[in-house]
Amino acid sequence: MKGVAVVAHAGKTLGGGLEELRRELKRVGIVDPYWSEVPKSKYAPERVERALREGAELVFVWGGDGMVQRCVDVLAGSDAKLAIVPAGTANIFASNLGIPQNIAEAVEIGLHGEARTLDVGTLNGERFAVMAGAGLDARMIQAADGNLKDRFGRLAYIWTASKNLRTEPFEAKIEVNDELWYEGPATCILLGNLGSLFGGIDAFDDASPDDGLLEVGVTNAEGLGQWARTVARTAVGSSAQSPFVRVTKAKKLTASLDRKVPYELDGGDRKKVKKLKARVEPGAIAVAVPESS
Repeated sequence: MKGVAVVAHAGKTLGGGLEELRRELKRVGIVDPYWSEVPKSKYAPERVERALREGAELVFVWGGDGMVQRCVDVLAGSDAKLAIVPAGTANIFASNLGIPQNIAEAVEIGLHGEARTLDVGTLNGERFAVMAGAGLDARMIQAADGNLKDRFGRLAYIWTASKNLRTEPFEAKIEVNDELWYEGPATCILLGNLGSLFGGIDAFDDASPDDGLLEVGVTNAEGLGQWARTVARTAVGSSAQSPFVRVTKAKKLTASLDRKVPYELDGGDRKKVKKLKARVEPGAIAVAVPESS
């Protein structure tokens, strides 16, 4: 098959590693794909751009959600198809789409699975595939990134979340589709293209990645007690049932904040900002997924 590329995060592991991926591709007749390994996901976009210039029609991305996000930012709007080999910590995007943590199966899906056309979101000019947010979730991710996440995986997020629960709320004014929707204190603003987080918790009840809309949630929960009630409601039912949460759907959103807060895209932390501008790009990317039964 012509036009196959691999863009891999060299620090991520799965099964027999990248050598197993090479062997598996060779076994199915892909002997000399465009191959690029990066030490950090921030270097991935330029490699994807190079792969597209060299004629890539199918791009295998090896890594977690942050790596996939960096590649989606370039692949969205192109004619190339995305295939995922989930080698990260959480792999929320892959798990939502039914892509297993198995190299041979992921290669089979990439080459012979269905091509599903999905929406992507953009936040402050950068695309995301799963979720983006500002406030507590970004602080949690920022604190967990690096050695802590490498050593403890998902537990690192729980630990850092507990350390940030006492952070003072910020004031937010949020417009949805050019109309005022929320004004008041907030500890977290969350945007979703998919609904499920790790552990089977649905942050948004009926999220769909191909409905042309983004899920929007804001919470003003403070401290351990209120956050425990909010998480419990989410785990057993609906996050919207929590008295500390408001949710809606949007084609676009603008949020003005009274101070700079950190934000994140698909688990990758970004610098602090006082303004968030988000919108959906309907049907922006084709992703290889398992065939429907």
